[in-house]
Amino acid sequence: MRIIVEKDYHAMSKKAALMVASQITLKPDSNLGLATGGTPLAMYDKLIEMYREDEVDFSEIQSFNLDEYCGLEADHPNSYHYYMNDNFFNDINIKRENIHIPNGGAEDFEKECRDYEESIKNARGIDLQILGIGSNGHIGFNEPAENLNVATEVVDLTEETIEANSRYFDSKDEVPKKAISMGMATILKADRIILLASGKEKAEAIKRTVSGKISTQVPASLLQTHPQITILLDQEAASLINKDELSADCHFEICK
Repeated sequence: MRIIVEKDYHAMSKKAALMVASQITLKPDSNLGLATGGTPLAMYDKLIEMYREDEVDFSEIQSFNLDEYCGLEADHPNSYHYYMNDNFFNDINIKRENIHIPNGGAEDFEKECRDYEESIKNARGIDLQILGIGSNGHIGFNEPAENLNVATEVVDLTEETIEANSRYFDSKDEVPKKAISMGMATILKADRIILLASGKEKAEAIKRTVSGKISTQVPASLLQTHPQITILLDQEAASLINKDELSADCHFEICK
């Protein structure tokens, strides 16, 4: 595990964008696993800027999003289809047929999950997976639980996650209670993973993620088992890390 602490959110986001661009430079037809939410927005903005300056080319890229709300059609303003188009895809040269996001309006969600999992397998897996983290330690919509899903499944959202996501809706009651999410095994099969976290509200989740202990009550802690995981943080998100609790092979770096 490699932990990199940048001075602030924008420095962290720039570093993340440069790492994504490097992946594409090394493998132009990379399969990217992408995340939504507030944290990746500045990373996407930087990647758009780099594309406009001819520093990165998305024409051969395939993308696979982590999740989508059940019950929201692709054109719904709070769907993750809409988020990705509005914040990233509409401003780069990715081919529409290479964009993969679970269908929140599917008639048969079980079939949609199976088909989505199969599409990842048919693409020969994800080369670089971008992750955010919830304040309760969830990644994707893999919520703290005694048991976690292995593959892409329909999941129930916790009250904590519903409350956190209600800021994007007119009211808490409008937040969907279920979502399609990649499972933990699917995420962990990615060749490389970058986890982004910013702000003091994520500090406790990050502390529990890197503490040297693994628990399904902190789904992100399973990332400690991945051989190529980089955790990019700003100073606030890193504020509760105890370096004495980190594993011996963990590289901890503070950027100035």
